[in-house]
Formats: sequence, C-alpha cells, structure tokens
Amino acid sequence: MSSRATWAAGLPSLSRPLVMGVVNVTPDSFSDGGHYDTTDAAIAHALDLRDQGADLLDIGGESTRPGATRPLVAEEMERVVPVIRALALEDVAVSVDTMRHEVARAALESGAVLVNDVSGGLADPRILDVVAEAGAAYVAMHWRGHSATMSRHAAYDDVLGEVRAELSQRLEAAVAAGVAPGRLVVDPGLGFAKTAEHNWELLQRLPELEELGAPVLVGSSRKSFLGSLLAGPDGTPRPVLDREAANVALTTIAAIQGVWGVRVHEVRGSLDAITVVDRWQGAQAGGEGVSVSPRGPAGSV
Repeated sequence: MSSRATWAAGLPSLSRPLVMGVVNVTPDSFSDGGHYDTTDAAIAHALDLRDQGADLLDIGGESTRPGATRPLVAEEMERVVPVIRALALEDVAVSVDTMRHEVARAALESGAVLVNDVSGGLADPRILDVVAEAGAAYVAMHWRGHSATMSRHAAYDDVLGEVRAELSQRLEAAVAAGVAPGRLVVDPGLGFAKTAEHNWELLQRLPELEELGAPVLVGSSRKSFLGSLLAGPDGTPRPVLDREAANVALTTIAAIQGVWGVRVHEVRGSLDAITVVDRWQGAQAGGEGVSVSPRGPAGSV
C-alpha cells in the first residue's frame, strides 16, 4: 500500500500495474450500492482492501450507473469526506471519485492525493483549477454525458480514434488549467457512452491510448458487458457479484498490455493475476520477474 507521501513527487511508477480499490459510499451504485453507505462500513471496507494489497483507494459518493439520480453536492461531501479524512490519518493513499469541484476541494483538503473525474472536466470545468491549485494527480476519463443520457451518445465511426482525440482535448484543458503533465492519467471509460463492442475494441487496443503521452487506467470491474458475455441459457446476464473471475481475466489482459493501473472492486484476485503476468514476463526476458507481494516491501509503492 502506498503512503500519501509517496504521491508528493508525482505518480508512482511500479514494475507492474497499480491496483486501485473501489469504495462506493452510496446507496445505489450498480456493483455494491448500500453495502458500504455508512462512514464506518466504508472505512472498514477500505482498510480491508488496503490489507489485500491495494495501492490506492478510490472513494466515491455518486453512483454513475445508467439512469442514476445525482445526489446534492452537500450529500456527496457528507458521504466521502469523513471516510477520506479517516483513511488519511492512517497514512493511506486515497483518491476521490467525483465530477464536482466542491467535492474535489474538500477531499483534497482532507488528504486525498488524486481526483478521479469520470467526466474529464466536462461536467464541471472548475475541477481542473482545484486540482491545479492543490498540485494533485488527476484521472481524466472519456465521457460524453451524465448517466441519464450517456447511452444516446454511444455512436462512433472509429471508437479508438474518437476516444483518443477526445481524451487529448481533456489533457490539453487540464494542462491549460495548470495541472502538471506528469500528474495526469487517462481512462478510456469502458461502459460510459459505449456498447459492449466498443468496450472490447478499446480493450484490444489499449497500448494505442499511450500515444496520448499519459499513463492509462482501466476500469472494467463488474460492468454490464461482462454480465452480458456470461449470460445464462435464457439470456439473463450474470449477476454483478458473480463477474469477478471474468474481470481478473481482463486485469491479466490489461497487465500484459502494460497499463499503468486497474480499478477493481476486489483486490486480491487482480493482484494475483498481475503477479502471474509479472513472473511470466520476467521468464520471457530470461529473469525471475519482480515480486509484487502485497504484504512486504516489494509490494509497496
């Protein structure tokens, strides 16, 4: 687990993908809504993910599932700020998953080291100013609209080309606002204004996103395209909580392609997959690979 101080010099650079553990402090998230919607439950879950080996904990107070209703700003802050403050006191590196500059500012003041913005600054451009002022790290995800309307925008002639071009614009906006280029990360936004076919094409071509000059974060965990892929004989999608093995497979694919990080709900399985990939690549290179055990010095950032 990385410490908050580790992030002061910039984005961590590991020999393997960083593992970001998801903590939804919400009653309505598609994956685990209501499971950790109290401060104490969220903190306990976050510490469990830390103990499993997460490098960063992503604390979110707004569901971005299709059709979700947005909470009030004050409500979102009440959900995430106490959790972030408590984890920061434990010297845990945390990010805040938000599209709002007010929430981002409160989270950073409470100890967050990164802002994970699924809108890439489009929902609230002032969030870029807040990140720049704090000298924080920033994830710009590809986004075309809020949850209630995003399915209308899932039309592409060239999904990789268009996603890359639109992410390039978001990086330019972040730099123009004063965010340090070395603190920027991009996320292709699987499932956000994208069909299953769009998601699969992006997953096949992840290295091409690196042409943007920023590290790549991938968030596929528990998403609906996995449920559809694993549907039963009657066409019923695989339940959300039964998609973990499939996501571990995607973590493996992403790790082989050299992504900077993966965002997951269950840490241990993905970290095991990353350890296997690291060892396999080490064997290919004629070496032993690099140990990424989550509980020892080699597993620290």
